[in-house]
Amino acid sequence: MESEEESFVQLPCPAGPSTGSLAPRPERVRREIERCKELCRALEEEHVKLQMATGAVQQRMQELRKERERLYENFKEQKYLNREEEICLQDNIFLARQMKSTLMQKHQMLNKTLEDKRQKVFWKDPEMMLLPALPEKKMAFKGLVTSKDANKLMLTPLVHYPLQGGSALITFEKAEVAQRIIEAKEHVVELSCGEELEELDQCRMRVQAAPVDILLPSALEISLAQSSRSIILSDLPSLEETLLDKLEIFFSKTRNGGGEVESKELLGNSGQVVLTFAEDRVAELLIERGRIQVPLWEQTYELKISPCMRGEVSNLQLQPFRCPRTVLLSGIPDVLSEEPMRDILEIHFQKPSRGGGEVDAVGYVPAGRRGVAVFTEDAE
Repeated sequence: MESEEESFVQLPCPAGPSTGSLAPRPERVRREIERCKELCRALEEEHVKLQMATGAVQQRMQELRKERERLYENFKEQKYLNREEEICLQDNIFLARQMKSTLMQKHQMLNKTLEDKRQKVFWKDPEMMLLPALPEKKMAFKGLVTSKDANKLMLTPLVHYPLQGGSALITFEKAEVAQRIIEAKEHVVELSCGEELEELDQCRMRVQAAPVDILLPSALEISLAQSSRSIILSDLPSLEETLLDKLEIFFSKTRNGGGEVESKELLGNSGQVVLTFAEDRVAELLIERGRIQVPLWEQTYELKISPCMRGEVSNLQLQPFRCPRTVLLSGIPDVLSEEPMRDILEIHFQKPSRGGGEVDAVGYVPAGRRGVAVFTEDAE
């Protein structure tokens, strides 16, 4: 058949060793078919691999899509939590500001209370306050008539001023001398006085001068209330140690009009004694009697019974006052005993060549010790 050869596609023969003659045409076609089959199988294997790779890619795409959705949900949740945290922080800031405002108000109140306490320190401190009771005084008219307001209570201040160690107070007769000493601020004092300093003839010390400021009451209000269980005994014969015990024994007996004594107290140098009973009615009945006969040391004495008034400072206003004639000296070294150092200071500051003048009083406290200077009303 002529058309049998034409029904096949003629393919080029692969290069091979030259044999000098061509293979029969059917054999060549068979080899070509086998080669095509091998190529088809390779393509099918490649197709399978591509399908598997495509499935893996699609699966990875699904995993990434799920991961993206999860991350987006986490992002939205974190954003919500951050918003909640921001709102919580804003609330905390608001509360903190409110607390700060409250604390500032309390701080101001405490400062005001502290200032009030400081102003009352002279009356609350036992070393700074006046005697709790005054001794009885005999009064008589001496012919003085004045036009001053009789409704005012005249007080004579007695101010206790803490004096640290290594310092001194010097009061001059003239205020201008004290002012000159204060303006100079620092003074060089010669330590060449006295026999015990013969080997220190050339020694000097530097001291600092400063003014003395104290607080004086400008207004005072005292509220008084009578104690319902206490009495004051006066006209006592003596203030022996056994007096309080003897008074307690006498006034503890009901036949003497007394009762159980809760406490007893001697009022400083006033010569008076305060007895406090456990029951209210006892003090009231004794006060009504006014006087009572009490046997003491084999003698009988008539004692006066007075009500016990408890006073409380309800309003005290203080104002600073600078002592015009007094100078505070500080930085005094501990090189001499108390009396020689006081003499040296007085000698130095009474010399006009040193800017000083006549000295009225000198008080010195050595280093390592403490003292209390008492300021009284200046009559000049």
